[in-house]
Amino acid sequence: MLPVKENKPLLPAILAAGLLTGILDGFAAVVQYLINTGRNPVMVFRFIASGIFGKPAFDPEATFMPVWGLFFHLAIATIFTAIFFFLYPRIPFFSRNRITGGVIYGLVIWLIMNRIVLPLSNTPSLPFKLKSAVTGILILIVAVGIPVSILAARYYERPGFRTEEQ
Repeated sequence: MLPVKENKPLLPAILAAGLLTGILDGFAAVVQYLINTGRNPVMVFRFIASGIFGKPAFDPEATFMPVWGLFFHLAIATIFTAIFFFLYPRIPFFSRNRITGGVIYGLVIWLIMNRIVLPLSNTPSLPFKLKSAVTGILILIVAVGIPVSILAARYYERPGFRTEEQ
């Protein structure tokens, strides 16, 4: 079932949903960091930038690193959003179970990020802490998984939308 362009093109819907989920997830990460450490939340985005740039991302003189971190964060959120939008019309479970699908997708995102992406990146290794893992999973479920599932449903189930199979 491939989407056919009718009223609303797919790319702007993905970009808007990716931006929204990226902002929600970034805000939750900043709040969590502030609660846990009381330190400057810009470090969240320096940490993200370190995935590409390594230790230089933490240099106080590298004032542009938080911007890179924000850019990478939003790009990753948009990529995960695009993947879900691609899967939504192909996996009927998602349209029949929007909330459960969003919960599962949030968990899948956490697994991919923490078991594949971060270990392959230049970010500093962090010790596994169950409380942090559960908090991270819940943030991804609430800030990314469920919203992207609802937004994909709104996109694909709008009046006038059809797939090539219809």
